[in-house]
Amino acid sequence: MQCRNCGAEIAEKALICYRCGTATTEAKYQPAQLPRRSRSTTSRALVMTIVIIALLALLALYFGLGMR
Repeated sequence: MQCRNCGAEIAEKALICYRCGTATTEAKYQPAQLPRRSRSTTSRALVMTIVIIALLALLALYFGLGMR
């Protein structure tokens, strides 16, 4: 059998070419496609995180000043 990439003579049962490393057959399994998050979802989460941190800082200031 010949390598489809470099033309080297390789064994019939070879999984890859010894010379160039090209696979002799298509991959049996394909990697799973991960769901992509949109930018709006990511930016929304960032805004919510900033708002929560600001509220916690205000609460800390309020209770810190109220204790005097």
